[in-house]
Amino acid sequence: MRTGGDIAAVTDVTFDVRPGECLALIGESGCGKSVLASALLGLLPANARTVGQALLAGPEGGLGDGLDLLAAAERTLARTVRGRRIGLVPQSPAAHLTPVRTVRSQLHETLRELTGVRKAGTGKVGTGKVGTGKVGTGMAGLREPGFRKPGLRKTRLREAGEAAAARAAFPADHLDRHPHELSGGLAQRAATALALVGDAPLLLADEPTTGLDRDLVDRTADELRRHADSGHALLMITHDLAAAERIADRVAVMYAGRIVEIADATTFFGTRGPRHPYARGLLDALPERAFTPIPGMPPELGDLPPGCAFAARCPKATGACGAVPSPVDGVACHHPEEDPTCSN
Repeated sequence: MRTGGDIAAVTDVTFDVRPGECLALIGESGCGKSVLASALLGLLPANARTVGQALLAGPEGGLGDGLDLLAAAERTLARTVRGRRIGLVPQSPAAHLTPVRTVRSQLHETLRELTGVRKAGTGKVGTGKVGTGKVGTGMAGLREPGFRKPGLRKTRLREAGEAAAARAAFPADHLDRHPHELSGGLAQRAATALALVGDAPLLLADEPTTGLDRDLVDRTADELRRHADSGHALLMITHDLAAAERIADRVAVMYAGRIVEIADATTFFGTRGPRHPYARGLLDALPERAFTPIPGMPPELGDLPPGCAFAARCPKATGACGAVPSPVDGVACHHPEEDPTCSN
């Protein structure tokens, strides 16, 4: 803060994302979702501090030989993690696209960087390995025998770039355009193509459907689901509860910097519904449900009340809510909805 104080943007967050799974992280704007994603990639401001661990599974798929992302050096994150082991669909794609390069050239540049391939006449051709993750099918051709030939190299780069664009529903006839020539939705799809092209084992998708119409939202969500189904882990940060319901395996709800509930997506969106009052309020605010907004406004992260941060807006609040609730069975609440699967 300008006054010199500290803000706990994310506090006591614990979750895991497994290969082949989509975890949807939902919550109101400003609750810390994007800060969490930035922390995992080492993209926080220089004055930010992190405490704890964020373990990325190692080559054998376990955490014992994994990498602690919060403790990793910038050199390690830049050379072996970003784009290689973790892909990112950024929340503000226009700010992440290079303004003086076409979308096609940015896709080709990304492929060359990830595979070690250089432009014709500029050096050796690499092995095509992407960190410790596997190389996607779109890049398989970059390792074929004879790829050192400039003509074949150019053809394979073009094919891999166009395949990534197609996966993101980015039109092929716009690949030679610059970012300023794209609408917000097209910029979003270009950023998604750049994230998918590396086929990283873990994909962080921060509001991947922003600026898209409903058909493209569904198409993008389905492609992300296919990405997870092919053995990748997917953390999708979103306000779009319909997209989350469409593809998520589990849902994590964040409020005021804390995860207040983690639940199976079928249960969360089903008849039983979520157990935390805030999570239930999010669903009740949908037009196709009760269309009833949650009263009040979320607190500022720099001025959080003592105890449960949702208490001032919660119809169930009592004196017990003056203390921060600990998570029990996936819910951090003093007065959660009863779970009918549990018996006293």
